Amino acid sequence: MGSAAPAVDPAPVRPSPVTPLSVVPDRVGSGDPGRVAVAPDSGLHPWYPLSPCGTECIDEQRNRVSTMRMAVRVLRVAAVILSAVCAWPVVAVSPALARRRFLRGLSRRVLRALGLTVVIDDRRPFASHTRGLVVANHVSYLDIPAVAMISPASFVAKAEIACDPVSAVPARIFGTIRVERNSLRQLPATVRTVTERLEADASVVVFPEGTTRCGTSIGTFAPAFFQAAIDAGVPVLPIGLEFATASGHRGAAAFIGDDTPWDTLRRVLRTRGLSVRVTVHESQLAGEDRRELAARCARLIAGA
Repeated sequence: MGSAAPAVDPAPVRPSPVTPLSVVPDRVGSGDPGRVAVAPDSGLHPWYPLSPCGTECIDEQRNRVSTMRMAVRVLRVAAVILSAVCAWPVVAVSPALARRRFLRGLSRRVLRALGLTVVIDDRRPFASHTRGLVVANHVSYLDIPAVAMISPASFVAKAEIACDPVSAVPARIFGTIRVERNSLRQLPATVRTVTERLEADASVVVFPEGTTRCGTSIGTFAPAFFQAAIDAGVPVLPIGLEFATASGHRGAAAFIGDDTPWDTLRRVLRTRGLSVRVTVHESQLAGEDRRELAARCARLIAGA
């Protein structure tokens, strides 16, 4: 989605050791069997996105790295972050193409420093130079660098990330658009902000599930932000994310249940053989029906 092909050196595509994601239903709405009902006394609106995944979805990881190896990973991550902080004053005033290339490379280095193997499966017939709306399934805050390797764009994320010590800095770097998930009244204004960014020839990344899952299935793709692509007349780029170990376990990178960002980070750092597979599908024309567009992109990512 950038003005040049992604400046990454992807690992060779290999068959995934895990089973395909569960397929979401054709209709995006309350009929989704994966949708969690909101309790009437919760203070949340009926369409608030709740994940069916909890701590019980996190696989017990028997194949862990040594304490020494984990310490090396921590030092590598610290070195990558420090070098990025030192370089950012220059990068921030560089041309947009240089900034995007820097963020692509930084995202890949962060994931590799954490011990992840990166596999990019680009299914587009040719490298796209078109900007637009990018949508992906949601597993963890590590989704941000995984998607940024392809499209280092602005991200739509929950407002709480501004107070999160792990994600606050990346949120500022990527120009995150914050959304109040429990305020339907503010949603139209946020959609308009996304539309304006798209009309200004900028890409925006959205996680339409609105919440994270453990990675074995994807949930309903809420159609609201797909309207921004329709109004701006831009295509939609669906990206599928799979975090898995060599044995097929998917829970190590998930940010679900009672996890804090630090819990997820520690689990990633101590897991052996963790990889992230980024599947880039062909851009989709927006059309005129946001619900159909949302369902179409969800089916592509689910592999239906």
